[in-house]
Amino acid sequence: MADLTTQYLGLKLSNPIIAGSCGLTGSFSKVKELVEAGAGAVVLKSLFEEQIEIELKQNLDTYQTDYPDAYDYVKEYTRDSAVSEYLELIRTAKQSFSVPIIASLNCVTAAEWTTFAKRFEDAGADGLEINISLLPSNPRKACADYEQIYFDVLRKVTQDLSIPVALKMSSYSSSLANLVSRLAWTEKVAGFVLFNRYYRADIDINTMQMCSGAVFSTPSEISRPLRWIALLSDLVDSDFAGSTGVHDAEGVVKMLLAGAKAVQVVSALYQDGADKIAELVEGTAQWMADKNFSSIDQFRGRLSYKLGDDQSSFERIQFMKHFSGIS
Repeated sequence: MADLTTQYLGLKLSNPIIAGSCGLTGSFSKVKELVEAGAGAVVLKSLFEEQIEIELKQNLDTYQTDYPDAYDYVKEYTRDSAVSEYLELIRTAKQSFSVPIIASLNCVTAAEWTTFAKRFEDAGADGLEINISLLPSNPRKACADYEQIYFDVLRKVTQDLSIPVALKMSSYSSSLANLVSRLAWTEKVAGFVLFNRYYRADIDINTMQMCSGAVFSTPSEISRPLRWIALLSDLVDSDFAGSTGVHDAEGVVKMLLAGAKAVQVVSALYQDGADKIAELVEGTAQWMADKNFSSIDQFRGRLSYKLGDDQSSFERIQFMKHFSGIS
């Protein structure tokens, strides 16, 4: 029987399928469904910096007092309330399940609240995923200024942590390979999750208003993380997890061949339910049996940049170089 165990962030997973951070990992009952379906690990729903700041503003607007330290009191209460619920989810999940439970922080700044990460570790989290969402849309702000946010948040969050940290990144960078390499050199990152999937903007031509585009990913979206994992997995001494576009066992295998240690699934779980995990695990095991592989280590990274027979495949960006024969 195929051995699907893998090591990710120094954690042993029974298989490489991770339930990614989302609404489906935000409650004990839903986490239980995912674990029972066979998830190798679960990333809990992110604690959002922006959400906490919005709640803080609302609380301040409704809290009227002349007490000079009122702001500090409300600020502490708001943040402590959000974090305490999260800590309870970590504790109950760890007490009930043997699979790795990874906490998640969604950051846009290196604000002081990120120091709560240490409390996640104390509650029993096996690891921490830092989800940094960057969209370099300000023309007056240099790319280096945006990228510095990664380093600032990473330094602040990890200063007291001993559990492994994964960095879920944006694909927006003027030199992504260099950025990932420099982040790895800090020795504060055990792994990288490629990539964040952002809100998709669209336009309703009937109402002539901005609206939301497709909420769920599609299998075709696997190409971007697949390319970058193949390019970086053998060149950067950190683990990589593929995220976005994995909807079937074929997608899982592709990520592993490119060099990923694990894959995260979210959209497929929303669309097909928790049982999709078992389907992905069984499909991957069947592919391994068909190819006579007894373990993932026997084929992981076979098509990465360093080991691939055609290293130009993942660097090619011009259609004409690949489809020149099409009229």
